[in-house]
Amino acid sequence: MTFRHLLAGAFVVGISISSAGPCAAKATWTAAELAARAIQRRAVEAVIWGMPAVNYDLMLQEAIKAKGGNNQIVYWSRLPSWKNQTLTPNPDAVYLMAFFDTKDAGPMVLEVPPADGGSLTANIDNIWQVALEDAGPSGADKGKGGKYLILPPGYAEKIPDGYFPLQSDTYNGYALLRSTPASGSDADVAKAVAYGKRIKLYPLSQAASPPQSTFVDVIDTVFDSTIQYDLRFFESLDRIVQSEPWLERDRAMIDQLKSIGIEKGKAFRPDAKTKASLEAAAREAQSWLELKYETAFAPYYEGHRWVVPALPEGIEGQSTNYDKRDLYPTDARGLTYSLGFVGIKHLGAGQFYLMTIKDKNGQDLDGGKTYRLTVPANAPVKQYWSATAYDRATHAFIRDMKGFSRSSQTPDLKKNPDGSVDVYFGPKAPAGKEANWVPTASKGKFEVMFRLYGPEKPLFDKSWVLPDIEKVTAR
Repeated sequence: MTFRHLLAGAFVVGISISSAGPCAAKATWTAAELAARAIQRRAVEAVIWGMPAVNYDLMLQEAIKAKGGNNQIVYWSRLPSWKNQTLTPNPDAVYLMAFFDTKDAGPMVLEVPPADGGSLTANIDNIWQVALEDAGPSGADKGKGGKYLILPPGYAEKIPDGYFPLQSDTYNGYALLRSTPASGSDADVAKAVAYGKRIKLYPLSQAASPPQSTFVDVIDTVFDSTIQYDLRFFESLDRIVQSEPWLERDRAMIDQLKSIGIEKGKAFRPDAKTKASLEAAAREAQSWLELKYETAFAPYYEGHRWVVPALPEGIEGQSTNYDKRDLYPTDARGLTYSLGFVGIKHLGAGQFYLMTIKDKNGQDLDGGKTYRLTVPANAPVKQYWSATAYDRATHAFIRDMKGFSRSSQTPDLKKNPDGSVDVYFGPKAPAGKEANWVPTASKGKFEVMFRLYGPEKPLFDKSWVLPDIEKVTAR
C-alpha cells in the first residue's frame, strides 16, 4: 500500500496514522468505512492514471462549446489572449487543433502543406496523448508536406499509396499544429494564420473529392481546459471510458473505476456521499501532483533551477506508446499532463522546453516582485526562443493580462551591447524596460517556460547555458 493510499484512508474516516503504523491507528473497520476508504484511494489513483485522457477531453469539450468538435479544426485567428486557458500554450505562435473521430467516419486524412512560405510544428496524438507522429519540417514529411492517414483500432484493410499511415489504438485524438509567424507584427501573424488554414482534415472515404475542412475560430472565446480537481474530472473520465476501447495495458483499472461508479455501458451517477469522497480524492491527487512538481524534476544544468517539465521515462513512454513491458510510468505521465498538453514523437527535433518555478536563490517566483532573466547572445535556435509567464496555480495564462511573453521575434525587443537580452517579469515594468517586460499578477505565484524552436547542438551539449532568473532589488 502506498503512502498516498494511506493518506486517502485517513482523510475519509478521520483517523491519524501514528508512528506505530496504519494498523495501530484502528483495530477494526466497519463495512461502510472500508467502502469509503476503497473509493478514496482508488479515486486518487484514477486521477493520476487518467490525467492525459481527461486533459484531452477538456479541450474537446471546449471545442464543442465553441460550436466545433470532432473532425473539425479549432484555431485562433490572432496570437492568443488570456482567453486561451489551455495548459502552458505558446503565445508567440498561431494555434490550430484538429480533433478527429474514426469510429463512424473511418480513417481520417490530415493534410499538411509544404514549408513554402510558412512553417508548421505539428504533433498528432491519440486520446492518451501518445504521439502517433510529428508533422512539418521536424516530422515525417520533412517539410515537404504530406497526407497523414489516421487509422482506427483494429484496422486491417489495405492502405493506399501516398499516405503516412498512423495506427491508433483509440478512435479519437487530435493534432496540435503551431504556425510560426516570421515576427509578431500583424502582417506576419496574418500570413501565419493563412498558412495554417492550408491544412485539411477529411475522411479517407471522401479522398477522391475531399470536402472543405471546417475551421472554427475561438479567438474571442474563453477556452478553458485547465484541470478541474473536483467531480468534473470524473465526469470527463467517464466520457473516455464510454467512448473508447479498453487498452490491454489498462485492464487493471476496470474494477478500480467500477468501484467509484465508472463502468462501460452504465451511467455515472454517484450519490452524495460518493461525490464527496471523489471530490476529496481529486483535491488529494492535486496536492500530490503539486508536491511532485516541486521535487521530481532534476536540473537541466547542474546547480541551476531550469528543468525539463517531463520525466525521462514519461517522455519515452508517450513517444513509444509505452512499449516496454516492464515499465508503465503513469505517475510521470500524470504529472506532465497536469502541466501541459500534447505528446511529441521526437522531442528536441522541432522544439525543446525548459521551465522554472524558482529564482536563482531557490525562492518561489512571486507575482508581486520584479525579476530579470538574461538570455545570452547566440541562442541555439534555428527559429526563435521565447520566455513566457503562467499562473502557477492553473498552469495557464495569467487571467486579464495583455501580454505573457517576450521572444526573439518581439518587434521592439531591446538587446544589450553584447547581444544578450534582459527579460523582466513583475507587476510593473522597470523604467525604460517596457519593451522587454512580461507582466505578472501582484497576488499569486507564477512560473516561466523558456521555449526553443529549432534547437541546435549548443543547447544539448550545454555549451550554451541559460542563467537562472534573478530577483531585482528595488533602488
